[in-house]
Order: sequence, then C-alpha cells, then structure tokens
Amino acid sequence: MKYRPSRRTKRIAISTAALLAVAGMNAPWLIRYGSEQYHEYKINQPGYKADNGKWHVLDVPDEYRINTIHAALLYTGKVLLIAGSGNDAEQFDAKTFRSVLWDPEDDSFTNVPTPADMFCAGHTQLPDGNLLVAGGTKRYETLEGDVEKAGGLMIVSNENPDEPMTLPKGTKFRGKDSGKVFLSQDSLLVPRAEKTEDPETGEVTVTASQARIYVEAERKGEKYSTGATEQYVVMGLEGEDQRNVYGMANKLSFDKKDFQGIRDSYEFDPIAEEYVKVDPMEDARWYPTLTTLEDGRVISVSGLDDIGEVSKKVEVYDPETKEWETLPYERYFPTYPGLFLAQGGELFYTGTSSGYGPADEGRTPGLWDWRTDEFEPVPGLSDPDALETAMGVLLPPAQDQRYMVLGGGGIGESDTVTDKTRIVDLKEDLPRFEDGPDLYEPVRYPSSVILPDDTVLTTNGSGGYRGLSDSNVLKAELYDVETNSSRPVADPLVGRNYHSGALLLPDGRVMTFGSDSLFADEANTKPGEFEQQIDVYEPPYLFQGDRPELVDDAEETQVVELGGSAEFRSKDAGAVAAARLIRPSSFTHVTNVEQRSVELEFTTTADGVSVTLPEDPTLVPPGYYMVNVIDAEGVPSESVWVHVPGPGEDAGEDG
Repeated sequence: MKYRPSRRTKRIAISTAALLAVAGMNAPWLIRYGSEQYHEYKINQPGYKADNGKWHVLDVPDEYRINTIHAALLYTGKVLLIAGSGNDAEQFDAKTFRSVLWDPEDDSFTNVPTPADMFCAGHTQLPDGNLLVAGGTKRYETLEGDVEKAGGLMIVSNENPDEPMTLPKGTKFRGKDSGKVFLSQDSLLVPRAEKTEDPETGEVTVTASQARIYVEAERKGEKYSTGATEQYVVMGLEGEDQRNVYGMANKLSFDKKDFQGIRDSYEFDPIAEEYVKVDPMEDARWYPTLTTLEDGRVISVSGLDDIGEVSKKVEVYDPETKEWETLPYERYFPTYPGLFLAQGGELFYTGTSSGYGPADEGRTPGLWDWRTDEFEPVPGLSDPDALETAMGVLLPPAQDQRYMVLGGGGIGESDTVTDKTRIVDLKEDLPRFEDGPDLYEPVRYPSSVILPDDTVLTTNGSGGYRGLSDSNVLKAELYDVETNSSRPVADPLVGRNYHSGALLLPDGRVMTFGSDSLFADEANTKPGEFEQQIDVYEPPYLFQGDRPELVDDAEETQVVELGGSAEFRSKDAGAVAAARLIRPSSFTHVTNVEQRSVELEFTTTADGVSVTLPEDPTLVPPGYYMVNVIDAEGVPSESVWVHVPGPGEDAGEDG
C-alpha cells in the first residue's frame, strides 16, 4: 500500500519548509549578527585588550559637536578643539567660528568664543603654557567656473622718496589703456621710495618701493577681465601723488582662486579659557607651521598669504614682547612643513607637508640652521615623491635624535601612495634615511602618537586623496623603538583622513578626531560629511595590571629648571624602571612638531622618586611637560605636570 502522510505530518513538513525558507533568506543577516556579537565578545576579553587595547566613542553633546581641525593639550589637562569655520564656506560667510574645550577628567565641554577664522592656522605651546595660534582663513578657495569677478595680483609702486602711501580697502585702480576698474580687497601701505646719492658725483637715484594687493573687478562678467600687462591709475589721488603711486598687473582673470590667509595672532590662556589678541604677523598665513625654539620664541614659516601664494618670509615671535620679527632672508617650504627643533638648535625638516606647493621645490629633507639660513640636505629617503600628507615623528627618547617619516602620497590628487616608514639618525656622521618596517597599508594622513612606554601608535589614514573611492583604512599599529618592529592592535571605529589627528592624554589614553572625505561612497557620487565623532583609545598597557603610582604633593605645579630635579611620592618606587618627560601635543593636518618624549635620570627616595632634567634647552624647550614613570613591564603611571621655565621666567612654584 502506498504511503500517505498524515495531516499532522504534512503540517510539520510545510512549517519546516517555511522556516528553512525564512532562515535561508535571513542567513546573511543572521551570520552578520552572529559575527558582530562574536567580535564584540572577543574585543572585550581581558587577554585581547591586554594585547591590542580598546577603543570607545566619546559622548559629545550636540551643542559641542564641531568640525575639529586642530587639537592641543593644555597644561590644565583640558584639550582645546578648534574648528574655526571648519572647512564650511557657509559658516565662513556667516562668520560662525567655533572652539570647544574638553576636559577628559569628567568629559565636560565648554564652548569658547572664537574671534577669527582659525581654520588652517598654525599653533604651538609657549613657555608660560599659553597656546599661540597664528594665521587662518581670509578667503575660501573658488574653483574655476565659480569665480564671479575677475581678479588677481596688483603690484603698487611708490616713487615718492619722502612719504609712504596708505591706500584703504576698496581703493579703485583704473587701467590706463582698457579703462577697466578693479578694487583692492584690503588696505595697503606702500613704503616710501629709496633715495641714494653717489658720493663722487652727487647724483641722486630714486628707486620705487613696491607692495602687493589682491584686486577684484568692480563688476561681474567676463568682459571685465584682462589678458595683458597694464598700468593702472590710482583713482582718488591727484597731482604728484597720482604720478608717484600707480599699479601694475598682468592677467586679471576668472582662473581658480586659492585660499588666502590672515595675519592675526592670538594666545589662548588655559586659565582664563579665552583667546587674547597679540601682534599680527607681517605676512598672512594659511597652512603655516609654528615651531617653538630652545629659548621659547616661535618660528613661523610657509602658508598661503593674502594673495594665495606660499609665503617665503620667516618670522619669529617673542612671547615676552608678544611681537613678531621678520628675518632678513627668505626660505621656501610647502605648506604645513614638518619642522622639528633638533638637538643643537637647528631645525630638521622631514620633507613632509600637507597641501600646497610644486613638486620640484622645497621637498628635500634636511637640517636648516634658521640663524644663518644654511641648509644641509639629508639623503636616502625612499618614495621621495610620496611625502605630501605623510607623518613625521621624533622617535623616543628625544636624546637619540632619530626621526621617522610614515606613509604619504603624491602632490595634490595624485594616485601615488606608500606604506614605507623611513628612519634617520641625526647623530650619525653622515645622516641618511633607511627604511623601517612597512605600515599596515599604503596610506595618506596617518596619525602617529608617542606613548610613554617608548612605542608609537599609528592609526587610520586613507589609500586615496581625502578618502576617494571609499579608501579609508580602519587599522592601527604599535611601533616598538627598541626592536624596530610593528604589530597590529585594535582596529579604529571610524575612518579618518584629511583634517584628522590624534594626541596623547595625561592619563595615557589617546584621542582621535576629525576626517573630511570628499565623497561617502566607492563610486564618488555621494558627498562626504565631516566626521565629528571623537574616539578614545586605551593602549594595551592600561590592561596589564596595576599602574605605578606617581603623586605630586606640592600645592602648585613644580617649576623645574634645566638640570634640576623634581620629587614625587610613590609607593611603587622600587618598581620604577624608567622615567619620561613628554611635551603636550598640538596637532593638525598630519603635523605635530610639538610631541617629544625625553628620557629622565631618576633615583628612588625614601617614599618616592626624584627625576632630573637634561641641561640642554634644544632637547627640552621651555614650557609645561608631563612626567611619567614606567615599571619593568612597560606600564606607565598617570602623568604629573611640571613647568620648565623660559628665559625671564622666575624659578620656584607656579602661582
């Protein structure tokens, strides 16, 4: 007899088939969900965290979310986050400029009034703990096709040897041949002409002075552009003044207009938590590098000026007088050059940069004596055509004078990108770059942070210009200076490329911020959005047992002169194997020339540790520093702050 399934069996079979069908349709989701659950389980295991560390997202309330372009650790332990207009032309037009203070101790935030567009400024730590912020944005880039008024560079001459000439913003220049009128976009001071007399013949020679100004056509439209060199009359001047003062310009056109910088300089006061305006620079700068010198002064180089050209002027800021001095020579660097204070007082240029400059000028790394303008190239760099958007680091300890260059790409939107790390020892008789271990992938915009245990954390970056074609890299690694080797650690949570960065916090954690992808998809069709998420990374040493104690019982921050000592209480003094002095970072655009970790001599006392600073100010430029002690297992203490005074500062405890 032929088998006939019962009604119950049929129902079970149908239900099973239906369940299998549903499971089949949902299998990818189930697998993905299961994988995610397992991943979360795995990365939270104690052993995993002890080997790889742990990431988490910082909870930032909406009213404090900004497009963080710059970040600097202050000696109060707070982090100053600067957006300015945040690479947002609408915010620039509305004059909406933002800064936020974050306190990592309690994760509190404060909005800070921001007096100028500090987007793409330079910044550095000053001897008294203030943060110098100089330059920023005067004008956003306008691409060809979007330019509404013809414009360009006007050279204004003054042939009067007796008086300078001041021309206000909006001064009109009329072409002598074309009759076309252009307006100055800023006020302009044209110095008086130079007059010399021949001592033998008594003949007097007058040489006209010159000054530059950016001008735009009075009206919109192609017909107001020019295509040839022409002399211009300064409208509003009469008689001798009109004959003595005149303009000359070549092509005034609708070509792409680059960003333009500002001269403004400010000191951010960490106690008052406000910006204080100081003397402006002589040259406007957008994308400059500021480097603190051994005497506490600050050197400023590069950056696009108020015409949109890379500045060649070299200026030095004196924090005592709060004034800038322009040095009597010029030196070209691409924008945001990696310029580090080297032992001996010279500046080491790693060849790294970000943004603007031709491929054949200012790209050679070397030692620059800024006092004499002598430059000694350092050879051997692999992939020398992939230095833009690379990261430069003074490897710990600073006494060894070994520098690493990590990753990088070609000029502009070039497809060239590298995974090379290159290391040079400046203490060698003939310094030369040698390759270190390869990075996790070829990347632009990697962020590298020196940790207290003499390792360097490098994270993120992208394989393409500004993350093009969905090329963000979600990887991180630790480089061990002692073994000259790298190993992968926990993967970052989000992609970070252009306008991103990272810095060390006093408790040993690392914060990462920013990212400004052009597009949000692989096909490059969906506009990208600025990554406002801030993440915090806990390195492996935070999961490897108890940390050594380091306590400062002084009521105020200890002031320690070079060669001097500071004492701290510690119940773990017997376990201390090393001590480090770490300068707080100031990071933007793959550039952090501040960070350095200095080896300290130490002795144990009856109830703690005494550390002694080096005597060399080129190793320890004046300012505030974090002190860490590290045990034999490589676990560091939390930081304690000390103040290394600059010239003219009183020794003793801070008041």
